[in-house]
Amino acid sequence: MEVMYRSTRGDKNQVTASQAILRGLAADGGLFVPDHIPHLDKTFSELKEMDYRETAYQVMKLMLTDYTEEELRYCIDHAYDSKFDTEEMAPMTEAGGAFYLELYHGKTIAFKDMALSILPYLMTTAAKKNNLKNEIVILTATSGDTGKAALAGFADVPGTRIVVFYPKDGVSPIQERQMVTQKGANTCVVAIEGNFDDAQTGVKKIFTDPDFAKELDEKGFQFSSANSINIGRLMPQVVYYVYAYTRLLKEGRIAEGDQINVVVPTGNFGNILAAYYAGKMGLPIKTFICASNSNKVLYDFFKTGEYDRNREFVLTSSPSMDILISSNLERLIYHIAGDDAVADANYMKQLSTEGKYEITDAMKEKLDCFYGGYATEEETAKTISSLFGDTGYLIDTHTAVASCVYDKYVRETGDKTVTVIASTASPYKFTRSVMTALGKNDDSLDDFQLADKLSEVSGVEIPEAVTSIRDAKVLHNKVVSKDGLADAVRSFLQ
Repeated sequence: MEVMYRSTRGDKNQVTASQAILRGLAADGGLFVPDHIPHLDKTFSELKEMDYRETAYQVMKLMLTDYTEEELRYCIDHAYDSKFDTEEMAPMTEAGGAFYLELYHGKTIAFKDMALSILPYLMTTAAKKNNLKNEIVILTATSGDTGKAALAGFADVPGTRIVVFYPKDGVSPIQERQMVTQKGANTCVVAIEGNFDDAQTGVKKIFTDPDFAKELDEKGFQFSSANSINIGRLMPQVVYYVYAYTRLLKEGRIAEGDQINVVVPTGNFGNILAAYYAGKMGLPIKTFICASNSNKVLYDFFKTGEYDRNREFVLTSSPSMDILISSNLERLIYHIAGDDAVADANYMKQLSTEGKYEITDAMKEKLDCFYGGYATEEETAKTISSLFGDTGYLIDTHTAVASCVYDKYVRETGDKTVTVIASTASPYKFTRSVMTALGKNDDSLDDFQLADKLSEVSGVEIPEAVTSIRDAKVLHNKVVSKDGLADAVRSFLQ
């Protein structure tokens, strides 16, 4: 049975998976959601014998049903190749009583590679399937990692251009360097004077501007997105949760059918929503542990049922989570409202006009499988230090937020269910914060010199993704106000 996609806000026109991927965002500003979520049609005993590529096919064929087997396998085989620096693309390491699912072994050393390696292939295949004549313009707001991963994925891909907006003072030096040195004639990177929410709001405004869409269409362009608002970003992320479960099963850590917990450091809510969809497909997940940093809008939501972005925006050592408007939460709101687009549209209107909304008691009851927690800056640093001191295992700041929240969860609940923690970035992406946590920071050194010291301290080799940009030429230096995004796009396309 084909899975069709519709808007969370009530657009009655259903579209195929490939059409949803091409559009990125629904015309009414809503996000595309599946009309139903099929169960896995292979047993976990069968899946445990499969490698990552085959697991990806078995999962994605169920959700991207208008792609032929040949098309989908082409996309998978070209995405998940030698660009990953480990033989197993998503290895797991046991440390401190949990299993860390390392999702950062791709070209840009962050978990976004797992989905953004395949999105360009899904999108260009979709363009052919739908006889698209226009050139696709990818518009993306990033809090640090999506930007580089999208740029690396789409650089010089025929028929596409990509524009990435990032908060000028809201990413790490390594993250910024990765973006501004990006090669590719079709790439454009723009810093904005504002935070990630400003960038994300600006991009969504462009997407839903019919006059701009008409202007672009006349010039032979159309917009799409590489953010997790695009279901082509989200569905590949479902894969690694299924894969993690089958690795635990294959290693005898669990028996088939045993439940696991999943901990995800969360900003825009896409990564944990992918785990939620994996659960809907039949993965036995007991608790979805949503870990926030000091921007704890999601923690407060899970505690109270009220989502309120009216608060101070905090710059932290885990910048990819410095977000107050978690876009993908809209998909969860839609589902727990009973797939009610009218209710969802009303909540999103309240968020836009008042900066907050409160869900019903009936909806709250459907969040029983979620646990919200947060870690302060001090707790995050202490977690990096103590885990490394106790086990020799080094994690980045975002993973440390998740690790800290997991420890709090165990202390609070006593739950000893086997747990997978999504390890979302290499420690080398946030060198100074990690070295500070270890008590080894040196302000006289730049982040690349600190990386050398971190390698000495940890014994972990510096990834090629860092060494390759150490002396790379800066190719993008444009900075605009938070109201200048549309003009920046026009300038690039001219």
